[in-house]
Amino acid sequence: MQKLRVPINSFRFGEISQSTRMRADTDLYLSSAQSIENMLVATEGAVVKRPDLKQVYKYTGINNPALGGQSHLFHFIFDEGEKYVISIEHQQIRCFFLDDAGTYGDAGELVLVETITQDTNSNALPFDRDYLQQYTATQSGDVMIICHPLFMPRMLIRTALDAFEVTPYTFDIRADAGETYQPYSRFHGQGVTLDPSGTTGSVSLVSSEDYFTADHVGTVVRYGEVEIDITAVTNSKNATGTVNGTLRIRLETLNPLRTIDGSTTVEVTHIAHGFSGGEAITIENAAATGGINVGNLNGARTVGTIIDENTYTFTAGGAASSAEDGGGYVSIVCHAPTDNWSEQSFSGMRGYPAAATFHENRLVFGGTIAQPDTLWFSQIGEFFNFDVGAGDDDQSFDLTASTGDVNTVRYLVSNRDLQVFTDSAELYVPTYLNQAITPTNAQIRKQTPYGCEFTYPHPFDGATLFIQSGGNVMREFLFTDAEAAYAASSVSGAASHLIKEPKYLGVANGAFDRSESYAFMSTGDGNLSMFNSNRAERRAAWTHFTTNGSFCSVLGVGTRIFANVWGPDNQLYLTELTGEYSLDHRMSASGNATYQGVMVDQNLFPVGAEVGLYGNDTDGTVTFLGLFDVVAEAGSGTHDKVPYSALPSLHDSYTVGYPFFASITSNPIDASMGNGPATGMIRGIGSVILDLVDAENVQVNGRPSMLTEAFSGKIEIRTNTFSRDPQVVITQNQPSPLQVNGLIVELVV
Repeated sequence: MQKLRVPINSFRFGEISQSTRMRADTDLYLSSAQSIENMLVATEGAVVKRPDLKQVYKYTGINNPALGGQSHLFHFIFDEGEKYVISIEHQQIRCFFLDDAGTYGDAGELVLVETITQDTNSNALPFDRDYLQQYTATQSGDVMIICHPLFMPRMLIRTALDAFEVTPYTFDIRADAGETYQPYSRFHGQGVTLDPSGTTGSVSLVSSEDYFTADHVGTVVRYGEVEIDITAVTNSKNATGTVNGTLRIRLETLNPLRTIDGSTTVEVTHIAHGFSGGEAITIENAAATGGINVGNLNGARTVGTIIDENTYTFTAGGAASSAEDGGGYVSIVCHAPTDNWSEQSFSGMRGYPAAATFHENRLVFGGTIAQPDTLWFSQIGEFFNFDVGAGDDDQSFDLTASTGDVNTVRYLVSNRDLQVFTDSAELYVPTYLNQAITPTNAQIRKQTPYGCEFTYPHPFDGATLFIQSGGNVMREFLFTDAEAAYAASSVSGAASHLIKEPKYLGVANGAFDRSESYAFMSTGDGNLSMFNSNRAERRAAWTHFTTNGSFCSVLGVGTRIFANVWGPDNQLYLTELTGEYSLDHRMSASGNATYQGVMVDQNLFPVGAEVGLYGNDTDGTVTFLGLFDVVAEAGSGTHDKVPYSALPSLHDSYTVGYPFFASITSNPIDASMGNGPATGMIRGIGSVILDLVDAENVQVNGRPSMLTEAFSGKIEIRTNTFSRDPQVVITQNQPSPLQVNGLIVELVV
C-alpha cells in the first residue's frame, strides 16, 4: 500500500463536466472540480463563497411561476450617478433608481420611482408575458427603445430624475406633413403594377396581381415618392386610398429628355412607365434642353407614341434647335400604372423590428416578420429619419443579408463592428478605419453558422457572449486578426452540464468588490450559472448558484448584480447579490414583546421553514444567532415567528433569511504510479489539508473541522474513505464565510 500526496493548487478552471473524468493527466482536471456550488472563482484560483440575495422588492400581482418569469430586466444608464433598473412586465413597466447618493433614503438602495401601465396616448402597453424573454432594447441619453416584431417600438423616456413615460416610436415628417420619413419596401412581385384612378384626393387603387388584404387598411403605400393612405380594401386587387398631396414620379434616369433637331417631339426615358398612349401628364422640374425653354417643356402634356416599355414621346410647346439629352431630374405628375411603388416597411401587416441599437450615430433597426434578414439605418444624427433621399453619405439606407438562407435577426450589438445575431448565423457590418458606414460602402457579411437563442448577447472580456441555437453551448464572438474574420469558439465545452435551457444572460465588471468580471445566466432548472475568464491566461471558469426558489431574469448594472427570483411562496422578488450573511431572501425583522418572538412574513417563511437569524445592535455589532424553525403565532395577522425562548440573546433588530451553503466536490483523486495510473483502482483518502481564508464550520467528507470561528491558514482533516472514484467533498453546516485556496490530498493506493 502506497501513500501519495496529490495537490489541487487552484480551481482556476472552475466546475467541469463528468465527461472529463478520464482526463486526469491534464491541467484542466488538476485545477478544477466536479461541482462548485454557491462559490465564485477568484483570479488567483481560489474559490470564495458567493454573496447572499438581499430582497429589494416584492412584485405586486406576480405570483404564478407557471406563467413564466413575468419580468424582463434591463439597465438604463444616463451617467455614473443616474442609473436605473427597468422591469418590463405584462402590460406594465416598473422603473427603479439606484440611489447611490441617498436622495430618497439610504445610500445605495434601489428605489421604485415609476410604475407605468399606459402610454402617453392613454393606450395599454403592448407587452405580453408570453414574449417577455424575446424583447430587446437599446438606450441613448434619456430614451430607451423597446422592440418586438408584434408591436411598433415603444420609447421609454425619462422626463425627470424620478419620472418616466412610454410613447410609441414615431418617424419624423416633412414640415408640410406631406411625407413621413419612414422606410419603405417592395413586397410585390416583379412587374406587378399599381394603377390609381387619379392624382389627388380619394382614389381607387388597382393592383395587376393579387396583393391587398384587410390588414392593409391603415397602412401607407407609396406611388413613386407620394404617400397614399389605404382606407378600405374591396378585394385582393382593389383598394381605396387618400393621396397625401399629388401623385408624381421622379424619373430615375438623369437627363431623361431627348430632343430632335427642328422638332417639337420629345422622347422621355421613363422606366416601366405603364402608359398606352393618350394619357394626360404634367412635366415638372425639367431644365431647358435642346433649345426648348423651361416653359415649353414643363406643364400639361399628353403622352404620344409609345416607343417601348421604358420610352414614350410628348409634344413640347416649341421646336428644338439641336438634338440633345437633358432636362436634369424630371418629375411626371400622373396616375398611370407603374411597378415603381412600395409599402411602409413597419406595420401590423408586415411586422415590426425585432431588434435595435445605436451604432456610429445612427439608429439601426433589424428584422421584421416580412423582412427577417433586413437592417434599416437612420440618417446620421437623425434617429427618427429613415428617408433615403438621394443616397448621400449621411442619409438612410437598408441592407439585406442575402446569404442564400433567410437569417432571422434576433439581436443587434454595437461593438467593434455592428454585430448581427440571427436564428441561424452570426453576421456583421464592418466598421471602416477613419470612415463612416455609408449607403455606398455598407455591406453585411456572414461569419459563423451557429445561430443565437432568445438570450440577449453581451460584450464581455473583448468578445460578445451568446447562446447557440438549441441552448446547449455558450460561445464568444471574437474578431481574429490572423484570419481577419470573426470566430465563435465555445467557452462552455468543459462545463456543458451548466448550460441547461438558458433564459437570461447578464454581465458585471468588477462585481462583489473584486477585480473579476462575471457573466451569469439563469437556466431552466432555476439555478444561476456563473462564468469568468482571462483570455491572456487561457482560463474560463464556471460555477453555479442555487437558492431556495429559482432564478429568472438577471441583470448587471456596473459592478452590481440583480436577479428576479421566485420565492418559496410563489411570489416574484427583485433581489441583489450583496452582503455576507449567507442568507437568501435576506430582509430585516423586528422583535415583538407582545408575541414573544422575532416576527417574519408568514408567506415567505411559513411554519416549519428553517431560517437563519442574525441579531443587530445599535452599536453596529452583528451576531449570528443560529438556525431556527419558524412557528405559528396566533393573532399576529400576517406573521409567523422565531420564539424568543429559542434565542441565545435578544437584540435591537434582526436579519432573517434562508440559509444557503457552499460546497466543493473534487474530481476523483487520481495519481500516476510506477506501473501506470491508479484510475479505476480501489483507493482511499487518508487525510486532506485545506488552505483556508476566513472559513468557519467546514466539513470534509462529512468529518467536521471544529472551526467555529473564522480561521485562516492550513488545517488537516482525516477522512479514511475508500472507493474506485474517491472524492473530496467540502461542505458547511452553518451560513458562514468560506474561501478555499487549495488542498493537498493523501491518496492511499
